[in-house]
Amino acid sequence: MTFVATLILALGMSMDAFAAALGKGAALQRPGFREALRTGLIFGGIEMVTPLVGWAIGLAASRYIMAWDHWVAFFLLVFLGGRMVLEGFRQTAAEPCEPPQQHSFLVLATTAVATSLDALAVGVGLAFLQVNIIVTALTIGAATTVMATAGVLIGRFIGPVLGKWAEVTGGVVLIAIGCKILSDHLAPFS
Repeated sequence: MTFVATLILALGMSMDAFAAALGKGAALQRPGFREALRTGLIFGGIEMVTPLVGWAIGLAASRYIMAWDHWVAFFLLVFLGGRMVLEGFRQTAAEPCEPPQQHSFLVLATTAVATSLDALAVGVGLAFLQVNIIVTALTIGAATTVMATAGVLIGRFIGPVLGKWAEVTGGVVLIAIGCKILSDHLAPFS
């Protein structure tokens, strides 16, 4: 696989993380570059590891993983997004409160895992090609770090516009990503 093909693959893999990070950034109280980079590194690190795991699994049992990855991603994203929507509505019903300064590592890592399961499936597919999986995984991780960091920083400007609805909007974005992942995998069977 050429470097251009690897870069295109990496950018494609990072789009879900960008959208999720955009929602995460919008839900925070004016996140700075440090928080954006923290989020980007968490997303990028997990997105770098998942194709490696997928590649290793692909060498052993690809058909079992690819049959379920979209369902796991769907349920994780719908759960996380639904939780964000509920929290957002609780905030709008109650008296206004300040958005958080940062998301917990667990929330970011869970979101990152959910958005990177497609990279796991890609890793499974890469096991059958002549690719340097280390270079490919590092490129995917780097692209995701940049895209997720940018997503949080852009979300910083969207958050004040959305006000108290930022968390609801971020949750809806996560649910939409989960539904898209599921529909992309089920479309060939319709």
